[in-house]
Amino acid sequence: MVVALFNVRLPDELALRFDAWAGTHGGRSASLRRLIAEASMGDPPPPASPSGPRPTKLTVRLAAADARGLDVAASSMGLSRNGWAAAVIRRRLVGRPTFRRSEELALLAIQSEVHRIGINVNQIARALNTAVMDGKVLDLEVAALADLRTELRAHIRALREAFEGNLAYWQVDL
Repeated sequence: MVVALFNVRLPDELALRFDAWAGTHGGRSASLRRLIAEASMGDPPPPASPSGPRPTKLTVRLAAADARGLDVAASSMGLSRNGWAAAVIRRRLVGRPTFRRSEELALLAIQSEVHRIGINVNQIARALNTAVMDGKVLDLEVAALADLRTELRAHIRALREAFEGNLAYWQVDL
């Protein structure tokens, strides 16, 4: 079967809003396929059904002072009580971080920037392959590549710092 590939460029803010919506509707690809099918008057594919068993429900009773502390900690992260407690457990069991929504959006923006830089690096590499003249490479491409390398390192460092800071927040010392 031949499958068409669509590439769409969107402003970062629009892409982030769409991803947030699509996350509750089966994901980006499924949502786009459904929207395209609806727009072309075809039968849309069925919505993605949740896979696997339902998550385990955990009930915890806390003293009033502990509940107040939980409320403060959860609200400072923009999470519900359950979301905050699940994040602590998830961090302890599998080392997975949990981010505030604003942090998630910032990380998505960084990911988008790294992707953009990667595309630029690829274009420069192609230009360098064709720009070799008498053993000399065009200085402009080399300078652009150095600038992109510096920018890419800064974005990767920011990502690393975000993850390290987040994991430190959720660290459980026993």
